[in-house]
Amino acid sequence: MNPLRNLHLLPRLWPMLRRHPQLALLAVLLLLGWYAAELYYLRPQLSYLGTPQATTLHPATWSRTLRNDGFLLGYSDLRSNPLWVSYKLTPVAKDAKRLKRPQRFKRDWRTLTMVGHDDYRGSGFDRGHLAPNYAISRLYGRGAQLDTFLMSNITPQRPKLNQKLWQRLEEIEVDVFARRFGSLWVTTGPIFDGKIERMKSAMRVEIPDAFYKLYAAPPKKTGDAPQLLAFIIPQGVKGTEALDRFVVSVDEVEQRTGLDFFHILDDQQEQQLEAKQGGSSWRLKEVANRPGRY
Repeated sequence: MNPLRNLHLLPRLWPMLRRHPQLALLAVLLLLGWYAAELYYLRPQLSYLGTPQATTLHPATWSRTLRNDGFLLGYSDLRSNPLWVSYKLTPVAKDAKRLKRPQRFKRDWRTLTMVGHDDYRGSGFDRGHLAPNYAISRLYGRGAQLDTFLMSNITPQRPKLNQKLWQRLEEIEVDVFARRFGSLWVTTGPIFDGKIERMKSAMRVEIPDAFYKLYAAPPKKTGDAPQLLAFIIPQGVKGTEALDRFVVSVDEVEQRTGLDFFHILDDQQEQQLEAKQGGSSWRLKEVANRPGRY
């Protein structure tokens, strides 16, 4: 449970805390204990080899880490976009429930810009999930599914990207990659170039130029290196392109986002792995032209 979800109760508790300073001290200690648990235990369970870190002090790469049920994200209030989202996939059980998709997205009270469902209306952009409804709902349940419909998990995507190519990749990561490796870590987010473009329907929402996906399959033997695969996919795709057309190195993603991924790795190993473009273990060509559901 996240105590910050109950901040609305603070005005009611404040008079009692003033009358009983011992309770106020206890509340402070409990809050510090919660934050330590959040920072050193809960968040690391939702990311692999460290949460993404900004490589510069530029405001465009600033984000606040928000923990949800089943996934973690770094939200930029300046851009009204999540800059990165991290989640873990495992094979979906055959008897996993298929949950009904919510009809509307919800504002996330933790964000400053408070983007809502209707801000995207008439914009020409889809409300693009980064932590996907399909995989998260089947692996982590209803509460996690509802968290994927918070607007802090949403970014503007062109319909052909969101409904075709992005959806194909989301299916393959859980139905193919997660089964092949047993477990799979995904880090994904938007890429912005130097020219700032904002949605006309909501000027506080910046429009990304492309999106990245990073896959990391943990090693099965101690001492082995993880398997990495990276994509950069531009907004203007037709949606029917072969997926292997968009494979890049992790280094390229880092250069274009200003973020450092997998920074807990040994420096030499990190440099070697992040310079490569995937590997044969992913067998990407077998599914590169796999059609989507739509």
